[in-house]
Amino acid sequence: MANDWTPKSWRDLPIQQLPDYPDTQHLNEVEARLSNYPPLVFAGEARRLRDALGKAAVGEAFLLQGGDCAESFKEFHPDNIRDTFKVLLQMSLVLTFAGSVPVVKVGRLAGQFAKPRSSDTETIDGVELASYRGDIINGIEFTEAERVPDPERMVQAYNQAASTLNLLRAFAQGGFADLHKTHRWNLDFVAESAQGAQYSEISDRLDEALRFMAACGITPDSTPQLAETDFYTSHEALLLPYEEALTRQDSLTGRWYDVSAHMLWIGDRTRQADGGHVEFLRGVENPIGLKAGPTMDVDDLLRLMDTLDPENDPGRLTIIARMGADDVGDKLPPLIRAVTKAGRTPVWSCDPMHANIIKTSNGYKTRPFDRILSEVKSFFEIHQAEGSHPGGVHFEMTGQDVTECIGGAQEITEERLSDRYHTHCDPRLNASQSLELSFLISDSLRNIRDRNTDIFGGIAAAS
Repeated sequence: MANDWTPKSWRDLPIQQLPDYPDTQHLNEVEARLSNYPPLVFAGEARRLRDALGKAAVGEAFLLQGGDCAESFKEFHPDNIRDTFKVLLQMSLVLTFAGSVPVVKVGRLAGQFAKPRSSDTETIDGVELASYRGDIINGIEFTEAERVPDPERMVQAYNQAASTLNLLRAFAQGGFADLHKTHRWNLDFVAESAQGAQYSEISDRLDEALRFMAACGITPDSTPQLAETDFYTSHEALLLPYEEALTRQDSLTGRWYDVSAHMLWIGDRTRQADGGHVEFLRGVENPIGLKAGPTMDVDDLLRLMDTLDPENDPGRLTIIARMGADDVGDKLPPLIRAVTKAGRTPVWSCDPMHANIIKTSNGYKTRPFDRILSEVKSFFEIHQAEGSHPGGVHFEMTGQDVTECIGGAQEITEERLSDRYHTHCDPRLNASQSLELSFLISDSLRNIRDRNTDIFGGIAAAS
């Protein structure tokens, strides 16, 4: 971290996507209040995640990052948190089984309340109002009062994040994640699907392996890792007044951590090298992500990497490619080549969601499942061709039985989108589609595993 950095130094630079609060005194009061609140996560947890991501950067682990597009105050319910956690556990099990490497589980949970917008305003029936920017900033209802940015929403977001984290920690460490209970993770509406049947087969095979291990004396009593898991949280560090208020100096190391989440990322709209968001995140020690869309060029990426990860520390930086199914084949390879040539070791992750949005004839924003799958397949194929490591995936998904993305084995059509279209912002994969995608990704991970086995086997035979 540069000596000239402080948690406030971002305020001296240009910044995008910052709401215009009409009452600055109230904003300052809320920031001061938040700065005295307890941390939501701890520096040691962030360091542990950074170490785990360091393994993903060199192909010894795989990042699974997923959760809500934008968390909602109104839909806050323990069942929704539980069901999303279940799906992430299921996906993780499928990927671990295929890739034979640890899966690093990171949720878009407990903080994903702010959303960037392409326009400051929106117009409905001739009425123009400020755009909805996420529940941490203003309300989704299309009224003038609701669209005024309210600092008190940051306090509500903090309290909801704290409650969410409390439940997630209980799930992860209290026995819910026990590998002996994998059948119980299957949601009812998924269990009847082809993906549910495939998942049950893996669970049956795991049960058989666990019985063998128990016969050898390896049980949750002797090996607690069988009954618990590490689970981390992340969100886009978009609303910097909130992030600054929750930045603390670690008493052990003297370094600064943003304790609102274990991992923060910079969006494709706010990655200006001389902007406030890059300035803020260059100074915190959390692992950070950088969204890279189709307009990212080689020079910009290398400059950002020099700023955000000057020591080239594996696990510090995750490049989250969001190119779109049509552009990924042309846009991603030059970035990988340049980064590899520069001797850099980031985690390369694929976000197949954000550049694959279309609008249907009946007015819904959606994401075709086949385009999502196409981008993921291309991501793995490109890394194989370039000799680099496909380190992870990043999805907007939910454990709810929603109909927001068209296609997949459920064959959701444009006409069915209105059945259960519940998102506050962008369309999400439902639990069945998420599990379906994890099986498709697992094929790529299995190919990587088998290829590495052949390579190492050949080396051993030659020696």
